[in-house]
Amino acid sequence: MIPGSRLRVANERPLNPDGQFVLYWMIANRRPHDNYALQRAAEHAAEMGRPLVILEALRNRYRWASDRIHRFIIDGMRAHEQHFADRPVLYYPYVEPAIGHGAGMLEACANRACLIVTDEYPAFFLPRMVAAAAQKVSVRMEVVDSNGLIPLSATEAEKTTAHSFRRLMQKIIAPHLKPDQLPDPDPLNGMSLQRLGALDDAIAKRWPKTDLKTLDLSTLPIDHGVPEVPGVTGGFTAGEQIWSAFLDNRLERYNEDRNHPEKDGASGLSPYLHFGHISVHRMFRDITRHQGWSVGDLPQKATGKRAGWWQMSEPTEAFLDELITWRELGYHFCHHRPDDYDKFDSLPAWALKTLADHTDDDRQYTYTLQQFEQAKTHDALWNAAQHQLRAEGRIHNYLRMLWGKKILHWTASPRDALTIMEELNNKYGLDGRDPNSYSGIFWVLGRFDRAWGPERPIFGKVRYMTSDSTRRKYRVNQYIKHHTPR
Repeated sequence: MIPGSRLRVANERPLNPDGQFVLYWMIANRRPHDNYALQRAAEHAAEMGRPLVILEALRNRYRWASDRIHRFIIDGMRAHEQHFADRPVLYYPYVEPAIGHGAGMLEACANRACLIVTDEYPAFFLPRMVAAAAQKVSVRMEVVDSNGLIPLSATEAEKTTAHSFRRLMQKIIAPHLKPDQLPDPDPLNGMSLQRLGALDDAIAKRWPKTDLKTLDLSTLPIDHGVPEVPGVTGGFTAGEQIWSAFLDNRLERYNEDRNHPEKDGASGLSPYLHFGHISVHRMFRDITRHQGWSVGDLPQKATGKRAGWWQMSEPTEAFLDELITWRELGYHFCHHRPDDYDKFDSLPAWALKTLADHTDDDRQYTYTLQQFEQAKTHDALWNAAQHQLRAEGRIHNYLRMLWGKKILHWTASPRDALTIMEELNNKYGLDGRDPNSYSGIFWVLGRFDRAWGPERPIFGKVRYMTSDSTRRKYRVNQYIKHHTPR
């Protein structure tokens, strides 16, 4: 049974004991493993003696819909189709072929279901979509949180700095790591469920199951100007393989290599975490086995310090600080600030004031969105980072910070800088549109940071970064050469 802290009921509709099946509407936790929502749906199906249907639908009306994002998600759907083929469930993939074609599908399925279980996700269009759907369907809708190690319901308000969140995390995380609070690694394993052969004809005819093998992205009404990333495959199978390779080969150098542009020190998992293809619980479980660690090794006192608290190796603790502190800081912020987490005025008061004080400062360079997008600035290192984003759907970890800081430096106003960062990151980044990527964008403008001195033109008291200082700290010539089109 999943923890109550992971569950909320989204409407006041009744459960239908005479329904044909239990429906899991998979929208964020796109994986079969370590998935509280799938576990909850399977438990309901077993208790009610009904089949389990997994509906994974992909709409085309979301902002920034493109070949790149669609392909990554569809890769995951293909992996699911293969995985669930010999499991006691009906997996139903549906890729909307035309604008509005999927309208009404969920309500039609709900009319035949006992209840709906779906995923909690605190950002992008998903919270609005779930809230609207909950009021349209005829049965109970349960929303399940599989986002992080700490349930979103476990914090009372957003934290304004990484240190304050880290200290809170250290105080409250231990109970959530107990065995009875963790997700089942394989929630369908050993389940004796009835298997539904197909959805009824009326649904299957109106919203036919997508043939993922023959699907042609060029026929879909999405942005074909943002191409797929060559050599990158989405889905839980690929995500788990990348994670295993990182754990075995690169984790022990993470703290030394991750900031070096010419070293492959990062995990490469942010897109897989964003789309729910891999679980933080899976990663944490593997790390603890790798380290020979148990929850009893945690100290009693919360210090808020980045290093030493977990009682693990230095590189492992550096990785956990990114995976837990920084990632979940962003998720909890979005959860508590659903209406303005992506708005300029949500910045801390000190940042708003100092940026306002310097809005009219002279700028040696200013560029338009189009110039930034095409990497047409005077700075070879910045251009290389933008080229990497356009080509690979990512930017090297350290250079992503510099990328944002220079957009702030070279735009007419901080508000314009936010608009440009959001557009470029969310359009091209495979991990864009995520609470964690919004943390990065807003960190550029002062969120989760403190005031810095000396006060500078344009930046005021917001942390300052330059390409020259980056060159002094790290080797970048080969990075520039590799990511500059010839």
